[in-house]
Amino acid sequence: MRFFGAGLAAAELMTCYLGLEIGAYQALADIGPATPAEVADRAGLDERMIREWLEQQAGAGVLRVEDAGKPARLRRFELPPEHAEALLDPESPHWIAPLVVMPIGGMAAILPELVAAYRKRTGLSPSVYGEAMRSGQAELNRGVFDHHLSEWIARHLPDIEARLHVPGASITDVACGSGLSTVTLARLYPAARVHGLDIDSESVAAARRRLAGTGFGDRVSFGVQDAAEEGPSGHSLLVCVFDALHDMPRPVEVLRRCREMLAPGGSVLLMEPSVAEHFSTEPADSERFHYAVSVLHCLPIGMSETPTAATGTVMRPATVRSYARAAGLETEVIDVGHLFYRLYRLRPASG
Repeated sequence: MRFFGAGLAAAELMTCYLGLEIGAYQALADIGPATPAEVADRAGLDERMIREWLEQQAGAGVLRVEDAGKPARLRRFELPPEHAEALLDPESPHWIAPLVVMPIGGMAAILPELVAAYRKRTGLSPSVYGEAMRSGQAELNRGVFDHHLSEWIARHLPDIEARLHVPGASITDVACGSGLSTVTLARLYPAARVHGLDIDSESVAAARRRLAGTGFGDRVSFGVQDAAEEGPSGHSLLVCVFDALHDMPRPVEVLRRCREMLAPGGSVLLMEPSVAEHFSTEPADSERFHYAVSVLHCLPIGMSETPTAATGTVMRPATVRSYARAAGLETEVIDVGHLFYRLYRLRPASG
């Protein structure tokens, strides 16, 4: 029964992905309770096909239906406000759509390549996963950046936070992806200059597009750079690596470079999956999620180069400490009470 339940959940997740991609949820949110024909007309879809999807979504508990006993064409379906918020509102802390997009559009779509990689004992380039994975991964963390990051830094790095409001402060955002975190840091600290860097040129191009129109162009910049290689040194009060170190083939080298980027008194801030200190056969559901993502994405891309640390998503605190120690950094583990993430503050080792 457990495998049946997992299969059912996977199939229903695919139908949610379909609803997002074809605009059916948005059509329902726009027009309110509607018949299949009305939804189809609004979204530019086939009435018979959308009727099947609407009935399936009602049975799955995503939609409500009025007058279920009426003929199929006359039933009116509604997307409840709380479900609309979770699926359609990127500004909401409850937005869950990226968790639909990532597994289905990003991971399931490349399963044949993943099978081949496992058989060949090789990793996969991040580019194989495509735009759905890239954007889904970025948007998954939007709620953290929008609703938690400022408070976390103020509470747990108060000395750094105070200095970030002084003109001339500098932040480096390592593995910035499409620049969501970089632009957020610029918004939170208007006196600071922020530089985002990423090894992926397509992500950096997306970051520059995101920057356009924000008004931050005079103090935000992006560059294509391997964070494990040489780069600017000794200028950043804060160096951030958000949800990325576990993906990197050479995490010690990256942390060593992060240390070299620090200005006197600066710190490296990591945000990484919140997993238990030790392996268990009965992990929390959040750790089960991290393990699945590791098998399907993070470990393969972490093994796309050689040599590689082959870390994976389930990077436990002891592993972070060992990487940091090898890079000449001391580690402070910070539990922020988040379901998916914890913070690590790294400072140059004394002596």
